[in-house]
Amino acid sequence: MIQSLTGTSLIEYPGKITAIVFIGGCNLYCPFCHNPELVRPDMLEKEFGLSHETVLRELSEREGFIEAVCITGGEPLIYSRLSELVKSIRIHTSLSIKLDTNGTRPEELENILEYIDFVAMDLKSSPAKYPIATGEKAVFADVSMSIDIIKTLPEYEFRTTMVPGIVDGDDVIELLRKIAPVKRYVLQGFHSSKTLSNNFTGIASYPKGYLEEVAENIRSLGFAQSVSVRF
Repeated sequence: MIQSLTGTSLIEYPGKITAIVFIGGCNLYCPFCHNPELVRPDMLEKEFGLSHETVLRELSEREGFIEAVCITGGEPLIYSRLSELVKSIRIHTSLSIKLDTNGTRPEELENILEYIDFVAMDLKSSPAKYPIATGEKAVFADVSMSIDIIKTLPEYEFRTTMVPGIVDGDDVIELLRKIAPVKRYVLQGFHSSKTLSNNFTGIASYPKGYLEEVAENIRSLGFAQSVSVRF
């Protein structure tokens, strides 16, 4: 279900003014998720969905001001009509298309790759901690397949939200040892004002300085061409 469409963002797509399409529903249950309304069925049922026609009309009306559209979630790749949606955007607009994904649906990802210009994939933790980080819902073998697919694109990023108790600097290095080299890697600060599990609501985040230290370690090991911190 297409949950909503927001007007503009300057941070979703590097260098482009971007509209954001939110897809409701997710196949994971990450306890630290900051968008519970896009994950929990009881909250989704209260929301009205948007039609493809409405999305295309609004994107077309904003074309010339916006340069791209980001399709995010939830998890967009569980939406049965995603291929139809991205193909329509490609045909009827000149917008660049970015996809946000958790990487657990490699076959669906490969099926729409020809329509996508940029993919941002969330890497939750080290392979050993993936069950904890995803509510026992993810198989890292699927994530690994998606990583290989995404690395064939000219533009992509992998990103990890640094959640205390879920992922630390050692987990990041362990993960990158398995998947490096990558083009672009981002460490994200954790914001706990609203989370899927109450156990993570209000917990203290890592200091920004700690994320900068981890980023510098990644650079020194040569695991990524570009490493940045978003806090």
